[in-house]
Amino acid sequence: MVLRRPALRAAPGPLSDVLLFFGQLFLLTTETLWYIVRGRVSVKATIRQMAEVGVGSLVVALITVGFSGAVAALYLAAQLVLYGQGSYAGLLVGQSLALEIAPVITAIVVAARSGSAMAAELGSMTVTEQVDALKTMATSPVEYLVVPRVVGTVIMMPIVTVLANLAGLYGASLTSEMGGVSHALFWSSFQRMDIASQMDGLAKAIPFGFLIAIIGCRQGLATTGGAQGVGRATTSAVVFGSIAIYVVDFFISLILQDGAKLQ
Repeated sequence: MVLRRPALRAAPGPLSDVLLFFGQLFLLTTETLWYIVRGRVSVKATIRQMAEVGVGSLVVALITVGFSGAVAALYLAAQLVLYGQGSYAGLLVGQSLALEIAPVITAIVVAARSGSAMAAELGSMTVTEQVDALKTMATSPVEYLVVPRVVGTVIMMPIVTVLANLAGLYGASLTSEMGGVSHALFWSSFQRMDIASQMDGLAKAIPFGFLIAIIGCRQGLATTGGAQGVGRATTSAVVFGSIAIYVVDFFISLILQDGAKLQ
């Protein structure tokens, strides 16, 4: 499953690192999906990871998205009232939260909290040769360690995103009045939002969850260099995960926008 660096000696240093990263990520992804498709998923381990990702990240996501929605409404409501369009505040803030703010910020929070934890846990197991011990016992590290984390994160990401979206809406309704839009007008405007926008935002949460888990696990399994290596793996899991979230977010948004034009 793991590519070895000597196979890439002919390539320059930075290029070798890039090829190694994407090669390992591709192999880990295909092997993980192979186990999932075959139903080789530990329910007990998956539930444990669901609790770790969901409960562990929920409070931070609620606070972060809640205040993000409050700030967005504070500025947007004031500008809309200035141009006599205050009745659109709830609709515009609701769409911003559902399509972009809630799924993306929630994913960043989960990557920072749970993605880094996955990299640290698997990195510690790798440098202490626990992963090698699993192989010795004819147990696949991917099936035992990676699959539950990936499945648990994918399941919990939409749930955490929905709750964070609600927190953002509540925060927005509180601050919209400071911008000149009453609570009643805000929620009346929000009710004009169609369910498709809500579902489009949830559609982003699933690939985000997969990316967070698979990158965190890859960084952990590729860890070398003892405690310093674990620290590097933890940091890189957050950095690479965040970058992947924004890149994938752009392409998903592009696809969703093109789909909306065709309807």
